Amino acid sequence: MRKKRKESKLENFLELPKELTTTQPKITMLGFEEMLIENYKGILEYEDFYIRLATYIGIININGFNLNLNQMKEDTILVTGKIDSIDLENDIEE
Repeated sequence: MRKKRKESKLENFLELPKELTTTQPKITMLGFEEMLIENYKGILEYEDFYIRLATYIGIININGFNLNLNQMKEDTILVTGKIDSIDLENDIEE
């Protein structure tokens, strides 16, 4: 139930990437074995076959086998293992 944040004129002029100026998550996948998620808030559930992550705009569900959480930093996390599917739950009302 959060409102979208408008870009400032300075951000627009400098053409800064949204992942640097907002809290929107950025998901980068390398094949089906690695997924880097930036701008996440926390871990809601963690099993070796299912991971559920909270972000500032919703929830990311990751299904697979032998899933592991690696390189956990303040707002970045690396998921490794056999990733079968990703499900996104939007939490923003427009």
